[in-house]
Amino acid sequence: MRPFFLHISVPRLPHVSCIADRFVRSVSFNLTFVSRRAPFSFKQYYSSATMGSVPVATPRVKVFIAGGSYGGLSTALNLLDLGDGLAPRMAWEPVEHHPDVPRVDYDITIVDERDGFYHTIGSPLALADSDYAKKAWVKYTDIPALQKPNINILQGSLTHLDPATKTASVLNTTTQLASTHNYDYFVAATGLRRVWPVVPQSFTKKQYLLEAEEQIHAVGNARDGVLIVGGGAVGIEMAAELKMVKPDVKVTLAHSRDMLLSSEGLKDDCKLKAAELLKEGGVEVLLNHRLASKKKLESGDGITRYEVEFTNGHKMIVNDVTMAISKSEPSTSYMPKSALDEEGYIKINPDLTIVEGTPNASSHYCAGDACKWSGIKRCGAAMHGGHYSAYNIHQSVLASAVNHKAVRKELQEVAPMIGLAVGKQAVASGPDQDTIWGEEVLKLYFKHDLGFTICWDYMQLGGKKEVEVAA
Repeated sequence: MRPFFLHISVPRLPHVSCIADRFVRSVSFNLTFVSRRAPFSFKQYYSSATMGSVPVATPRVKVFIAGGSYGGLSTALNLLDLGDGLAPRMAWEPVEHHPDVPRVDYDITIVDERDGFYHTIGSPLALADSDYAKKAWVKYTDIPALQKPNINILQGSLTHLDPATKTASVLNTTTQLASTHNYDYFVAATGLRRVWPVVPQSFTKKQYLLEAEEQIHAVGNARDGVLIVGGGAVGIEMAAELKMVKPDVKVTLAHSRDMLLSSEGLKDDCKLKAAELLKEGGVEVLLNHRLASKKKLESGDGITRYEVEFTNGHKMIVNDVTMAISKSEPSTSYMPKSALDEEGYIKINPDLTIVEGTPNASSHYCAGDACKWSGIKRCGAAMHGGHYSAYNIHQSVLASAVNHKAVRKELQEVAPMIGLAVGKQAVASGPDQDTIWGEEVLKLYFKHDLGFTICWDYMQLGGKKEVEVAA
């Protein structure tokens, strides 16, 4: 996800700024509630729950979630809260539980290629600082909130989804064995597939740390400097974080247009301020510089050097060239074509269900970067989508179990906005606010660790907090 600020205009939602994946911070969501009956079929079993002397069937519902990042974990944890008769951890308003269905037994399976949660927003720093790299990846077995008997985490790839039969096929990463899983509800939260070095390509924390250390060593020992190509949010953050961590390394950011962040519909003063903050931090900024060629040079001292040339004729010698311009693609190859647009994004309704045209569409959801929705891709929006997916699934379960009229939450359109970390400062801008910047803005939107603590606490990965929103 990328940096942008998500300032949801409700008192209980904390600032959740993000970086390394296009991620907006300060989006005012005007929530709309729509009544809709949602058909659903699942097996019900009796438990000890009673209303007076009449036993009440406690629904048991299988939910399969593809992706264990911001959207996937938010869906799972908010759903467990609702099933336990609690207010979902991301709620900022009272939640009334149905008196006839005080609990729902959710059986949740999460499949992810990685063996842990990776804070994508922190990638620019994780690939420049060894200590932060260790913090940015937390194995699922080390996340307290996930140590529940009704959460099963599989490390593998979702290879095929059959919405008609509600079955998911998974290829285990370690054993390379295939397995099939039945579900009542499915949530796609696989996000975008990003290239190296925007994000690490490893699937285990152990391998990731080796991958990160190799990159850190390469850029940290660059006597002739490092060139970062691409002046979008990722490139800006990578250049700024590297220069902050390695102040003695010459860092150059080259961009093909006359202004940074040129592909984003942001205010010009925000784009200009981002360039200004980079220069203040010691990064050399080259605008109107499109890379034409990169040639590895032979040297007798064992040091890797490249000669790079731009289309305007400018040449320079550097030790490392980092490309930050690759277009990320939705990781949705497992979905039927009927659910995808021409770019591979999952087409959704405002309530996050996939659009009609796919069997059992109302039982299939998408949260996070993989969905086709307005706004810059960001972790704040992914967590917001996970919360809403959980809430709407629970409403559908209630509607199927008892005579309940489902009241569903819907997404609103999101305008371009951003909260961008630039070394020791940050810049933030949105359609309804002036561009702001400085060290205090960095603290507000990212705290001290590029949003890791903000996201960890918001999802309550360390365990659910006792404070509840009373109904």
